[in-house]
Amino acid sequence: MTDTRIPLAGVIGSPVSHSRSPQLHRHWLDTCGIQGHYIPMDIAQADLAGAIQMLPKLGFLGVNVTVPHKEAVMSLANQITDRATLIGAANTLIFLPDGNVLADNTDGYGLLVNLQQGAPCWDAAAGPAVVFGAGGAARAVVSTLIDAGVPEIRLTNRTRSRSENLQRDFGQRVTVTDWVQAGNILDGAALVVNATSLGMVGKPELRVPLDGLSSDTVVTDLVYAPLKTRLLQVGEETGCTVVDGLGMLLHQAVPGFERWFGHKPDVDAATRAAVLRWHLNLVWPGQLAWAKPRRHKCSPSLAVRFGMRMLLCTDFMGRVVAP
Repeated sequence: MTDTRIPLAGVIGSPVSHSRSPQLHRHWLDTCGIQGHYIPMDIAQADLAGAIQMLPKLGFLGVNVTVPHKEAVMSLANQITDRATLIGAANTLIFLPDGNVLADNTDGYGLLVNLQQGAPCWDAAAGPAVVFGAGGAARAVVSTLIDAGVPEIRLTNRTRSRSENLQRDFGQRVTVTDWVQAGNILDGAALVVNATSLGMVGKPELRVPLDGLSSDTVVTDLVYAPLKTRLLQVGEETGCTVVDGLGMLLHQAVPGFERWFGHKPDVDAATRAAVLRWHLNLVWPGQLAWAKPRRHKCSPSLAVRFGMRMLLCTDFMGRVVAP
């Protein structure tokens, strides 16, 4: 019997309101002519195991995984790719037809392609890389940079023990510095990567002193909301080559989309424009989404104004419904 169910995928994390993955996958689904949906789901850590067990039963083919679940989902998978095992974290889950869950990590692939396109002058062997963070994303960054030939990884994190765990896993090329001394390890760095959530919308700023940056440094931030973080702003003012985190998001998403929906999507100017274009958030029924006021006809019963913003409710398809 042919399976006629509409294919579903999504992104899980907490929070997920910052994620632009729904816009990205909606663009690809429309471009490829696929009648599927990609849904953001805010899932607390206490509910993670139950969600992973239930989602395949609801018709999901897989999900992307964002903070803080990238390491936790590893213990919930039946099969794990070599790169996810090496990194110790997963950003992509594939729900297999036999009921097993396959965990993969495409963050490193996305980072490398983004750097190659955004900073073609960057040479991995040119000098040390500074990495802020020691979570799942940072593990992918460190693993990828070591494979690419970076001679030294200077690692710093707010919790030193997590940095030391990562150093133990990846070896002598990783050196650990206390967070309060993070500004002192920028001198001579060929690359600086923020792999924390600091600077993200709704999160504290990255307050590391950045005086040590030089115009020879390539600076990239995995945070893409806002697109230009304080780190990138300071880097730009210093004359650094800066690479925003949106390109990494686009490229790391390609393998998962191909596995779930059977088409390899293109990452091009139209893809980037579609993700950057402001529109209503796609959320589950009953959730609330903030949106900037737009000039379009809208029944007053569908929106309640609060100052210069509108509090809107959207249904499963992203259509505005009455609060």
